[in-house]
Amino acid sequence: MPRTALVTALAVGSLVLAGLVPHGPHTPAPLPARLADTGGGSQLITAVAPAPGSTTGRLTWWDRRAGRWFEAGSAPARFGANGLAEGRTRTQGTSTTPTGLYDLPYAFGIRPAPAGTAYGYRRVTDRSWWCQDNASGSYNRWTEPLPADCAPGEAEHLVTYEKQYAHALVVGFNYDRPVRGRGAGIFLHVDGKGATAGCVSVPEGAMRAILRWADPHRAPHLAIGTETGALAVTRY
Repeated sequence: MPRTALVTALAVGSLVLAGLVPHGPHTPAPLPARLADTGGGSQLITAVAPAPGSTTGRLTWWDRRAGRWFEAGSAPARFGANGLAEGRTRTQGTSTTPTGLYDLPYAFGIRPAPAGTAYGYRRVTDRSWWCQDNASGSYNRWTEPLPADCAPGEAEHLVTYEKQYAHALVVGFNYDRPVRGRGAGIFLHVDGKGATAGCVSVPEGAMRAILRWADPHRAPHLAIGTETGALAVTRY
């Protein structure tokens, strides 16, 4: 191939990857276009693992403009220590990340919100707890202080997770109408030392970028799943 033709082909290829020119007939559609549901908004986050037992994968955030989805950013992701499990039947305490499509009710953090954050952002204090006690009336809720019916051993004292909860988004898994025993306290948060207890985590720089990008008026959702198979992200 002549040098000029090669340069032109490489340039066009780069534009296709950036979403600035249409895909060719054999180019796969962007991942959000292949999902069963994206939540109805114009922003989406996908967290995809290679297989159900994987503890690592990729998180990508997307914008929908003029009827098409464009990648806005991407980062390595971590999942539960025991991989992923179907969100509708997941059991609490299994250290699995629930698959499915979820809204993102609000953000929180020990540190101040990154400049430009549009989401409602709740600051963590030494009185902040997340109750995971199935017998409590505050199950799967932020509480200040810890209520008498929520055992401390069945709750997260948020301020003690200085690195992970520097910044986070609440994931709407089992949130609106909590089912006891299904699971509580699932977040998108900053990486710790390794796999999570069921959350999705990303490097701090990526978490800050997501908070600056996310616009609640555009109804962002989080889709979690595997590349293929029974838990494929495209099912949700």
